[in-house]
Amino acid sequence: MALKIIMLVVFFGSMIAIGLYCRKNATDVQGFVLGGRSVGPWLTAFAYGTSYFSAVVFIGYAGQFGWKYGIAATWIGLGNAFIGSMLAWVVLGRRTRIMSQHLQSATMPEFFGKRFDSNPLKVLSSAIIFVFLIPYTASLYNGLSRLFSMAFNIDYSVCILLMAVLTAIYVIAGGYMATAINDFIQGIIMLIGIVAVVLAVLKTNGGFSEALKGLSQVTDAAYPDMQGAFASFFGPDPVNLLGVVILTSLGTWGLPQMVQKFYAIKDESAIKKGTIISTLFALIIAGGSYFLGGFARLYSDKVDIAANGYDTVIPTMLSELSPILIAIVVVLVLSASMSTLSSLVIASSSTLTLDFLKTAFFKRMSEKQQLLIMRILIAVFIAISAIIAIFQYKSSVTFIAQLMGISWGALAGAFLAPFLYSLYAKWVTKASVYVCSLFSVVLMLANMLVPQAFPALLRSPLNAGSFAMLAGLVIVPVVSLFTKKQSSERIGEIFSCYDATVEVSVKRALSK
Repeated sequence: MALKIIMLVVFFGSMIAIGLYCRKNATDVQGFVLGGRSVGPWLTAFAYGTSYFSAVVFIGYAGQFGWKYGIAATWIGLGNAFIGSMLAWVVLGRRTRIMSQHLQSATMPEFFGKRFDSNPLKVLSSAIIFVFLIPYTASLYNGLSRLFSMAFNIDYSVCILLMAVLTAIYVIAGGYMATAINDFIQGIIMLIGIVAVVLAVLKTNGGFSEALKGLSQVTDAAYPDMQGAFASFFGPDPVNLLGVVILTSLGTWGLPQMVQKFYAIKDESAIKKGTIISTLFALIIAGGSYFLGGFARLYSDKVDIAANGYDTVIPTMLSELSPILIAIVVVLVLSASMSTLSSLVIASSSTLTLDFLKTAFFKRMSEKQQLLIMRILIAVFIAISAIIAIFQYKSSVTFIAQLMGISWGALAGAFLAPFLYSLYAKWVTKASVYVCSLFSVVLMLANMLVPQAFPALLRSPLNAGSFAMLAGLVIVPVVSLFTKKQSSERIGEIFSCYDATVEVSVKRALSK
């Protein structure tokens, strides 16, 4: 216990110290929200990865999908690495950085507002982001509480209060730069932790071959004719597994807290390096988490899914590890959760301040006032999400994955297709963005309130979210065919940023 407490004190102390150190970089809006658009590849890549993977993945998703699909759950981690990280950087990174700077936009709603010359669209986008980031944030606390209860046997409310207050301190003090530096440190902890935990759990079960052999002997009443399904290549339910891969991998392309990382990256070379670093980080963290969860069925005699839910699976697997490893895991999950929480609150507070309040109510808001309001809203957002987390914990909604599925489905469904097409296509219309956003929001709300009205395949919020994203890729071009387009002059001005002539020295380019 003393070791665990010492590690936590050092961890929290360093986070706060970095936040206070980075105050000098958070004296204006650009510095507070984007770090002055001068963040290097390592910080950006780690910020992207740590925002991507939190307690929701390590405790919620790894446990639930490892239990459902066995070792085939590793496909989710591979999808996260190659689709959610590598391909996202390749397709979105450079064009997002160039166009967002050209349009002088610091947030996704501001990008939409300037890309389509529409303040109402900016306000609608900011409202969607603020509302649907809250359940995602609440899910972070829940996953952390399970682990803290196992390791420290302390009250759930104390876990929430501790995490909320400390995150608020360093984010309010240092803004995006403090978050990026802390994300880098937290990412290193996550890398070391996940490797150590996977090796320890395999060793506990006699090594990889023995663990896989034991998994091949597991049967389930739901799949009576599929002996060894949980040790198979695609698992017992490949269709629903594909839905999870799509949601958790392609979904990052439309999440504002993820895309915003590309706004802040320094230059072209940083994007290339960041692509490699981010992919490797995701491969280890996501691949390791889902690979670990794939052996969950070996602990079926100690886990009561019906009574306690899937969120207890990973803590049960870890409960037999040594005190040192448990301390590492606690710091690992705390790192993942705090990094994601900080990213979410910056995205939400900046969106609400710059895109909603300033646009709709206080158009003459000074730079100093904007910073003050953003800092206040960070505290408010963290407080609201903490209250919802406590309420959610005591209500019938107990699965982390359900909360995250609703949030990811609504946000990614609303913004993925409009944002992607807006970076590449000149024919996208304002009306198509409206239709796509409202379709996804209504779909996910209906799925949450009346799931029985949906076909069996779409009753899960995960599958419904995947459907919303894929549907958006069709909705935007179809609606754009029949709705009013922007003037050719305005479109030419917007896309001129990709045709700018830049002089470079012969050190950087070879002459003919």
